[in-house]
Amino acid sequence: MNTPNTDGSAAQDEPFVLTETGPQGMRVACANSAARQLGINTGLSFSDARARTPGLLSAPIDREGDAKALRALGEWMIRWAPIVALDGEDGLLLETTGCDHLYGGEAAMMEMIRSRLHALGVPHHLGLAGTPGAGHALSRRGLNPPPILKEGEERDGLAGFSTAGLRLSRPVLDLLRRFGLTRIGQLYGIDRKALARRFHSREAADAVVLRLDQALGLVREPLTPIRPAPRYGAQLSCPEPLISTEGVSHALSTLVGQVCEQLSGNGQGAQHFVFSAFRADGTIARIAIRTARPECLPDHILRLFRERIDGLDPGHGLDVVELGAWQTGAMANAHRPLSRQMVQEQIDPDGIACLADRVTARLGENLVVVHQPVASHLPERREKRRPFTGQLPAAWPAAPSGTPRPLRLFAMPEPISVMAEVPDGPPLRFLWRRVPRQVSRAEGPERLGPEWWHLEDRRARTRDYYKVEDQQGYRYWIYREGLYDDGRGGSPLWFVHGLFP
Repeated sequence: MNTPNTDGSAAQDEPFVLTETGPQGMRVACANSAARQLGINTGLSFSDARARTPGLLSAPIDREGDAKALRALGEWMIRWAPIVALDGEDGLLLETTGCDHLYGGEAAMMEMIRSRLHALGVPHHLGLAGTPGAGHALSRRGLNPPPILKEGEERDGLAGFSTAGLRLSRPVLDLLRRFGLTRIGQLYGIDRKALARRFHSREAADAVVLRLDQALGLVREPLTPIRPAPRYGAQLSCPEPLISTEGVSHALSTLVGQVCEQLSGNGQGAQHFVFSAFRADGTIARIAIRTARPECLPDHILRLFRERIDGLDPGHGLDVVELGAWQTGAMANAHRPLSRQMVQEQIDPDGIACLADRVTARLGENLVVVHQPVASHLPERREKRRPFTGQLPAAWPAAPSGTPRPLRLFAMPEPISVMAEVPDGPPLRFLWRRVPRQVSRAEGPERLGPEWWHLEDRRARTRDYYKVEDQQGYRYWIYREGLYDDGRGGSPLWFVHGLFP
């Protein structure tokens, strides 16, 4: 943490702290090295800190903003390693296994990371080790060049480090200091049971043993990545920043080819592809596409990306591009025919899936839906909509003979005023949308009973549907809800439920 100046630069030689208000008043949440040399550490009350250093500079801490900034930095660091995890509130852990050879070795990779962070103005300390705990301890030393511990060298390499590098809480560190245990190497020769007996609580003792074992590699420490790494993916580092659309398209084509080769080699396809473009200024742009079915055809995937790649802003240039594939699944083993007409099929499911993918890529997700039949005799319940997932709905049941259904069915029946010749007869005249309509012909009724097995339909009434035509030739699907003297309410009500062509 550096001291901010009015011109935006930072100075290391002036004591500066971040403060936070808590139940016991304002306290120091963080202090820079100049303040720590004056005995001002985290947890000290701010009044005591000002008493020790009257000219102490301070500012309130913004934990939420710091967390967002750290997460954004972690997203940017994915360019170096696919797995990046948070290390407390002020650090990041990168799983670089198998990545260093891409940059010329571990030392070259560390130097490259250091120079990029320095160019972006991000204060940092680096360390590379075989375990997350050892890496944490190395980075807190703030050495330059960044220290590197080979796998298996943690025990000797950490022996002289402060116990503060073990990621322990302040009370536990104070207790270790009271016992005279200030170096990690002092913990090696102490019997584990004896070490546990020195602490008042079992949790504190277990924390010391656990953190020590994790740092030495005796206990595996899994990382929780900021963004899950894709099972199939490819990355391309650009010697010169990409600015032109042609260059980005060529890089995307290369990545798609590599990822599809990985997928097809394992008989897999993916439904979710994410193209990540790392800009030179430290920002990231991402374009995601989804397919209805698992896909591994490069031409089809590239076509979907081209629907949206024109909107990508390269900024000052892209120095790393990456493509990841999620939601993988087995591909169908059957070969696709050149034409459905050759195999005498009227419906081409592959063609429909490709069309749905293109519509989704252009208009957005969940906009392509299919209507699925539902076992119900009430018209408004006979179908439901669901997102298209590559599977066509089952064949619709045949309509009962002599009971045609309207081409247009209203989502909500619209009430009308009706004059009928007899109470239970068809309408002679009705008023719909403030326009009187004279009925010239009528067919019906078709009686539909309520679905009493649904709790919400216990008080529902019988419907009598009529197909009527007015004097202008317009045809309607009208129903009367309820019967006279059915004991389920007042007089029956009339509704228009649909229109015939």
